[in-house]
Parts: sequence; structure tokens; C-alpha cells
Amino acid sequence: MEEEKLRKIAELREILEERIRSLEAEIEGLRLILEFVNSFLLERSFKRVEEITPAKISEAAPTAPPPTSPTPAPAIREPIRVIPLKTSSGELLANIYVEDRSLRVVPEPDKKFDVNTPPFEPFLIEKVLNRMREVDQESVRRGELMPEEAISFEIRKDGSILKEMIIRNVASQRERELRSAIRWTLEKMYEKTRVS
Repeated sequence: MEEEKLRKIAELREILEERIRSLEAEIEGLRLILEFVNSFLLERSFKRVEEITPAKISEAAPTAPPPTSPTPAPAIREPIRVIPLKTSSGELLANIYVEDRSLRVVPEPDKKFDVNTPPFEPFLIEKVLNRMREVDQESVRRGELMPEEAISFEIRKDGSILKEMIIRNVASQRERELRSAIRWTLEKMYEKTRVS
């Protein structure tokens, strides 16, 4: 009788510990989103200053080909920026290749990220990417956005191992949020693979 009671209490403890881990992961994700919202609001409050900076001018320039260029050369285009995603201890997890309005996330060859490992699906896909897609689809329905301008994403896998992730039509104000969310997700996944 006493053993049965202890076994049930031990099971309850495991359930509570798992729930706490899950809530901590969600809180961490919410903190990242809050950080993005705060930085976005701060950024918007200084919009007039940013509009005259060289960075804004160079971002706006690639939207139309130069008039002197007889033929565009998409075949030789290189990524505009490469953003390394590292753990808090400095270990490289993946690189994000940013070109035009697309992000291409490529894990380091020695890192094996199983897409079934949380928080990939519950946080990154469901709470971040699918929510962005829903917001854009609503904007399309209201006529505020063209269908081809809505965010979309593709997950390329080898079995269940992430090979690359492509996110298209990323508005500039979303890029920082996505970078933070992807880095946090990959770091949590990497921690879990190291423990196992």
C-alpha cells in the first residue's frame, strides 16, 4: 500500500517536472517575442532618423535593377548577409543566409537537429511561423497584402533531421524576431541532444 502511494507520488513529480520544463520553454519564447516587440517599438519611434541613414537607402536600392544594367544576373547573386547563430557559450549552431526578403537557415554539418525535438514544432513552427502566416493571410483577405507577398516557409529534412529551412517574404521588422526565435529554438534542441 505504502509502495503504491510512493510510486504514484513519484509519477506525479515527473509530470510536474515535465510541465515546469515546458512552461519555462514557453516563458523563454515569450520573453524573446517581448524583446522583439520592445525593440520594434523603439525602432518605430525613431523612424524619421532611420529613413535617412545609409542602411535604409541600401535596403531600398535592390528593389529595382540599375537602369544602366542591360540584363539582371540572378545566377551569380550571392547572399547579402550571413548571420551565424551561436549558443550562449559561442558554439556555432547554424548560419542564416539573408537575401532580398528570404532567410535560409542551414545547420552546421556536425549538428543533427531532429524536427521532432521540442521546441521546434510547438514553438518555432506553431507559435512563430504559423502565427505570422495567419496574420499575413488575414491581411491578404482584407486586401492589404498581395498573396505572393505573404510569408511562407519550407522545411527540408533528411528523414527527421533538419537540412535547411527557407522562409520567404520576410518583412524587415520580422527579421530580428525570426533570428531570435530560430537561435533560441536550435540552442534548446542542441541542449537536449547533448543531454541524451
